Amino acid sequence: MTTAAPEPTAPREISTVGVIGLGTMGAGIAEVFARNGFTVIGVDQDDEGVNRGRQHLEHSTARAVTRGKLSDDDASALLGRITLTTSMDDLAPADFVVEAVVESLEVKKSIFARLDTIVAADAILATNTSSLSVTEISTANSRPGRVVGIHFFNPAPVQNLVEIVRTVVTEADVLERAKSLVEQVGKNPVVCGDKAGFIANTLLFGYLNHAVSFYEGRYATREDIDAAMRFGCGYPMGPLALLDLIGLDTAYEILDTMYKQGRDRLHAPAPILKQMVTAGMLGRKTGRGFYTYEGPDSSKVVADERTPAADSAPQLRHDITKVGVVGTGTMASGIVEVFAKSGYDVLYVGRSQEKVDGVAAGITRNFDKQIQRGRATEEDKAAALARIGGTTSLDDLRDVDLVVEAIAEDLAIKTTLFENLDEICKDGAILATTTSSLPIIAMAKVTSRPQDVIGMHFFNPAAIMKLVEVVTTVATSDDVAESTRALCDKVGKVAVSCGDRAGFIVNALLFPYLNDAVKMLEAHYATADDIDTAMKQGCALPMGPFELLDVVGNDVSLAIQKELYLEFREPGFAPAPLLEHLVTAGYLGRKTKRGFRDYSAR
Repeated sequence: MTTAAPEPTAPREISTVGVIGLGTMGAGIAEVFARNGFTVIGVDQDDEGVNRGRQHLEHSTARAVTRGKLSDDDASALLGRITLTTSMDDLAPADFVVEAVVESLEVKKSIFARLDTIVAADAILATNTSSLSVTEISTANSRPGRVVGIHFFNPAPVQNLVEIVRTVVTEADVLERAKSLVEQVGKNPVVCGDKAGFIANTLLFGYLNHAVSFYEGRYATREDIDAAMRFGCGYPMGPLALLDLIGLDTAYEILDTMYKQGRDRLHAPAPILKQMVTAGMLGRKTGRGFYTYEGPDSSKVVADERTPAADSAPQLRHDITKVGVVGTGTMASGIVEVFAKSGYDVLYVGRSQEKVDGVAAGITRNFDKQIQRGRATEEDKAAALARIGGTTSLDDLRDVDLVVEAIAEDLAIKTTLFENLDEICKDGAILATTTSSLPIIAMAKVTSRPQDVIGMHFFNPAAIMKLVEVVTTVATSDDVAESTRALCDKVGKVAVSCGDRAGFIVNALLFPYLNDAVKMLEAHYATADDIDTAMKQGCALPMGPFELLDVVGNDVSLAIQKELYLEFREPGFAPAPLLEHLVTAGYLGRKTKRGFRDYSAR
């Protein structure tokens, strides 16, 4: 006689959610679940904590009513679904419990051990940790398979991203139910493995730490580092201003935890971070960090001893009326347009008459589009076109006051050009290169006037992008550097100053971050889609790393990363093998219809 196998038990329906810790994050998580119809039991260690949590909830819902996002009745119903208590025993009916207490492994483990004796065996337990090991936290529970990381971003009611962190023992059913629950409350879940920092913090804090090292080494000012990333990459905040917002103590702790777990030198906190934390310079919350603020918790930056003086605006020390541009590609054409629009006479040089004519035709098309959109007039177009002229002879540049080269990124070709310009151009003319990665000093040394050679790294498209990196070598004279910055101001660009080393500011900060994302993907830690989503929604970046890599071109990205690795000899800068393999296979991104994603059907 055979016995029928028992019917599989249906997964427990989640209707009651427990939240442990009622600070800003915990109260926000409680609000998210209550807003979506769940019964919520909120727990804090004492009456003071409970009252603080109640105030958070009342203020947050009141703001939502004022902004028309909740009615008075909905707000009352939301608060009515939340019970606040100081006893963890009251969590007994909870189907799902998430803790959001202090980032202490011991405290979190004690909570998970205690929950063993309180909630049902099939209740899901979650930690909102942003940097601690979910695996280690789960070992405090007798059923570690039901433990998962659920990392909300602050403020939880507003931020859509939630990182769901799986451990090696997290049960598949638990992971799926947690993901479904997050979707149910209107959030966007991304799944990743259990590594310090998860997706967003791992990629973000490596980049922030790198920016701090730039500042610490006095490679660029705090203002120029932040402006470079805002105007060069479209980031909503510069890295140093963002650190002040996050809190330097929080940043230090996250980096320190990440370094201790992964031993990646790029996560070892920059020494100045520890010094500033020790001095109580924690950022906005103390009124002083990388910047100085009007007061504690103020967002208003005020002048301090490091703020550039109001009367220190750069001046034109060279008389510049006529500009030469060498090249006829997209970048060169954009630079011609920038100077012509700003009232400068521009002479550009191409290899053939066809290429020379193509520049004028392209600028004409750009003006026609702007006229259609009401951003320019026919008079503006006629005036700008009257200021430009093309030639196929370098010798015609003999009378220009400034030459900007925008030809192929090949050092041999560029140095030959600079030898010719040195012979052709008049004494005192500034010789500039738009290179994004090659050593400018190598071009300067082949001339008899290295003091007049400088980098003017425009960003593509030059007519639209606001940033220009003004790059000085050890030989560049101060008056040439100042005149170049002043010229950028006159043509409506934001100039940032830095020294002549690989990547300058933007590429040196951007590409190691992109390389780290590729390493994360090749380690099967998270999918490309989830990594892109995490960085766009968790960090408010305009594009995810893989979207950006496919736009830039994987071959270009690999070449820049190799330059950074060769110059700095930092093991963490070694190009990710996956990036090299894609380039070898010809998967270069959008331009070949295949990169990290397939664009052939789009």
